[in-house]
Amino acid sequence: MLRALTNARRLARPWKALRARSCASHGPAGPPEIQVRALAGADHRIAEILMNRPSACNALGNVLVNQLLEALAQLREDQQVRVLLFRSGVKGVFCAGADLKEREQMSEAEVGIFVQRLRGLMNEIAFPAPTIAAMDGFALGGGLELALACDLRVAAASSAVMGLIETTRGLLPGAGGTQRLPRCIGVALAKELIFTGRRLNGAQAQALGLVNHTVSQNEDGNAAYHRARELAQEILPQAPIAVRLGKVAIDRGMEVDIASGMAIEGICYAQNIPTQDRLEGMAAFREKRPPRFVGK
Repeated sequence: MLRALTNARRLARPWKALRARSCASHGPAGPPEIQVRALAGADHRIAEILMNRPSACNALGNVLVNQLLEALAQLREDQQVRVLLFRSGVKGVFCAGADLKEREQMSEAEVGIFVQRLRGLMNEIAFPAPTIAAMDGFALGGGLELALACDLRVAAASSAVMGLIETTRGLLPGAGGTQRLPRCIGVALAKELIFTGRRLNGAQAQALGLVNHTVSQNEDGNAAYHRARELAQEILPQAPIAVRLGKVAIDRGMEVDIASGMAIEGICYAQNIPTQDRLEGMAAFREKRPPRFVGK
């Protein structure tokens, strides 16, 4: 179904609904709750995942999680994808977090299995290409954890509301929030936000370094999405192998001491040396022209 992404060079690509396959251990397949497309024309290497579960404000239930995992698995195989955007088709909402109504019907054992799968989903969002979350509305609990799993975040200054609010529900963040938030804004601030369950608007989040950019909301309620597209368009012309290796060096380097991190950087740099794109970059500089990177 997503093979069209590899050939998205000429025509605008319509949204394509993704129906999760039924799996006895993960719950039944349901109606499409996400849609996937590649953008048109010069932006055809930008892919989007649109969450569209209006009846539950994009809450992360079994079906939505299944479909996100399937979409990411298929997109991961597509070397044409250079940037991946996450956005919402529900106005005023990015993702309301875990589906607590659904979870209320689970046994304790089922809750543990589901949270493990949710944690696995966030790890899968650690995609080879850069990922950007466009937060035009509420991103609470697991919704913020999803955004934190992305490389970059863009939020509407006033209409985006975000927070790890699990402690207000007798829970704690279980899909990476206790690990990714302190890596993003520091330990003390992360503890304060998690202990209090505080909600922040986009402007407050940017002041803490939680989001990269904020924008004033527009009448259509998708200003953060448009800014995220602009950011993706800035990434798009750069050498894709170098970008991906830079992401690996940063992500892996942050997990170790600086000496080990420097070694990781060296390994990544060595992998980039034999690429055609490196030679193209040098030639373009010498010839005073824009480079034409091909991802080889």
